[in-house]
Amino acid sequence: MRQTKPLPSAAQRWAEQFTEPVVAVRDTSHDWHRSRVWELTGEGGARRYVKVSPSVKFFTRETRAYRSVVPALGHSRAPRLLDSRADGLALLLTVAPGAPAPGLDLTSTQWRAVHAQAGMLCARLHEAGALDARDRAEAAASLVAAADGAEKYLGRAGDRLTADEQQLVRDYAQLRRVGPVPLGYIHGDNQPRNWLWSEAGLALVDFERTRPAARVQDLVILTATEWLGHPDRERAFLQTYGRDLTSAERQGLRCLTALDAVNCLAWGPDNGHPDITARGRRTLERLMREDRP
Repeated sequence: MRQTKPLPSAAQRWAEQFTEPVVAVRDTSHDWHRSRVWELTGEGGARRYVKVSPSVKFFTRETRAYRSVVPALGHSRAPRLLDSRADGLALLLTVAPGAPAPGLDLTSTQWRAVHAQAGMLCARLHEAGALDARDRAEAAASLVAAADGAEKYLGRAGDRLTADEQQLVRDYAQLRRVGPVPLGYIHGDNQPRNWLWSEAGLALVDFERTRPAARVQDLVILTATEWLGHPDRERAFLQTYGRDLTSAERQGLRCLTALDAVNCLAWGPDNGHPDITARGRRTLERLMREDRP
């Protein structure tokens, strides 16, 4: 069972400078020891979130995203940043409408609608303004940076991969051979746990990994999970995304899913996440059955 994390008293006092006095606090963190998010309810019933970032890098990314990128999603499509506190890595956020899609008993038709709206919102995010020179350089280097992590994750995974599987990952790590791909701002953790669904539609949350990158990197988790066995969801997403993927993006996505697999097998067992481990194992077994790069 996940242990409830108490909201630091300093963070509550800071939040109450911008909201009414807090009468209830609920831990809403993800099931990860570095995730720290609380829902605050004021005496008048207003709700807000306080998030304490796990690192300076994530804090910097998320505050920048809320100020410069997230507004492109549109009204009620994401929380709004009310204030941030650098010395405590804390963000004070409004509450976006909806509940995480995985916890809802959605029909196949509803899931297609969710993915259709996700495609629309991802397109808005990916196209949220022109990249400046520094961001474009970071985005252009993102695939190579992903490839450079292969050996690190192979070392951490150790004998969880066979020699043939290790070679497969190394073969797929040749992302330098992938041609030019569209660049933009990506969510960075684009999956249904960060999608809130309601009658008002879809909203996105959790922008700590938002950064300039190859846009196709936002589709890796979906390819390895949600779209596996559900091609109708992928079609719904891409239809509202506004275009099909280029051949270079398709090639890059295949390579990125292999790197995601070894990352899952390195991280999942060490952090007690059998679902993440299973995702990595499933992807590797599928790639081993298919044609090599």
